[in-house]
Amino acid sequence: MYFTRIECLDPTQQQQLLVAGSSVAVLLTCYYWVYQGRKTKRIPIGDGWWGAGEKPQSEDEKVFPFQVQTSDEEIQDLYDRIDRTRYTEPLKDTGFQYGFNSTYLKKVVSHWRHQFNWKKQIAILNKYPQFKTNIEGLDVHFIHVRPPHREGQRVLPLMLVHGWPGSVYEFYRILPLLTNSLDSLAFEVICPSIPGYGFSEAPHKQGFDTLAAARVFHKLMERLGFSDYYLQGGDWGAIITTNMAQMKPECVKGLHLNMLTNKMRGFGVLFSILIGRYLPWLVGFTREDVRRLFGSVGFMERNFYDIIRETGYLHIQGTKPDSAGCGVNDSPVGLAAYILEKFSTWTDFNNRDLEDGGLERKFTLDDLLTNIMIYWTTGSIVSSMRFYKENLKTNIDNRLDNHTGVYVPTGLAAFPDEVRHVPQSWARNRFRNIYSYSYMPRGGHFAAFEEPQLLADDLLQFVKKVEKL
Repeated sequence: MYFTRIECLDPTQQQQLLVAGSSVAVLLTCYYWVYQGRKTKRIPIGDGWWGAGEKPQSEDEKVFPFQVQTSDEEIQDLYDRIDRTRYTEPLKDTGFQYGFNSTYLKKVVSHWRHQFNWKKQIAILNKYPQFKTNIEGLDVHFIHVRPPHREGQRVLPLMLVHGWPGSVYEFYRILPLLTNSLDSLAFEVICPSIPGYGFSEAPHKQGFDTLAAARVFHKLMERLGFSDYYLQGGDWGAIITTNMAQMKPECVKGLHLNMLTNKMRGFGVLFSILIGRYLPWLVGFTREDVRRLFGSVGFMERNFYDIIRETGYLHIQGTKPDSAGCGVNDSPVGLAAYILEKFSTWTDFNNRDLEDGGLERKFTLDDLLTNIMIYWTTGSIVSSMRFYKENLKTNIDNRLDNHTGVYVPTGLAAFPDEVRHVPQSWARNRFRNIYSYSYMPRGGHFAAFEEPQLLADDLLQFVKKVEKL
């Protein structure tokens, strides 16, 4: 919230104010600041072991090169499974409202079977240096790109973290913008695969959540010789990097996010929802906040009913991921439909009305299928889905990170077609040191994949503010 701070009132005074009909905003502000005061400044680092068997007395800290490989047998198995696909005809005029439209799916699969060249895409995947190292019992995969030497150019370390149903391949269009820039500033970029995703080993034990991933990624940066660094993330990557900032703020020079989260509850949020459309200035909303939050359909339609319609996957993966996972792990076409529907809807909700889901407006089929192949060839879809279970199996409100502020310099990029908009006034509840908040002109959930130039520019301006350049 964005009210003037006042001294908090005891319950008797609160009752007196209510009886007297005094401003509700005053009382709500009181609750807000009491809630703020409960938050701690960091979360403990802890330790863990996710490998098979018992933890050894010492860990092998070797970093070894890695390259993506394939075989004719692997490709032929894919073709055989594609050829045996059984389709269901779509209902008339449904677009993507019922999920991936099978008429368009046949086009995608035909391209996959007859035009897509996995060996060529592997060569693209391998153009950036890749490595693995064992951390807490897991072989963690990462890309490590150093910029070419340019006289007078400053180089800063940066970690980019992906989410679901993405992979490190989402960053292949933004990597050259960050590492091969003619600007006075460039980045040495590390892109890890979340354990259980793509080329990183999946946890063998229960409990691997975003806090565990944050700790593992801190250990990765330490192992690579970095003592302080910048972080950027969206989707799960936004939560993991936020946890990293909460866990070891002394190591995080700055945090940049393209997906924002906040609790849709509490007196302050409720008050801003009730009056924000009519008196936006009173609760710190801008006109753009009002447009994105309420639009032409109203707050509840955009922020409640639409979210309910689009989070069925979350409830499945947060409860019984292995059940649904069996099907998509066995059928490449089922896997493609399940994942690519998200790249349609989360790019723009209006894509649900289109027969082709608008997929080729922002992406090429080769790029989309390369991401699918990373999941298919590694057999990692089930372990990636389990990540939801591990993070949602207990009451998320009781997690320490939800009661811990973020005090490192923070840059927030609000893309207009993100699943949910979070105004800066709400973001301040969690992020206490916001250096920049940008209303991005276009783009949705997969910012690095959709709009790499916009994301790179916003990240650069944020870092320059932090570095006072």
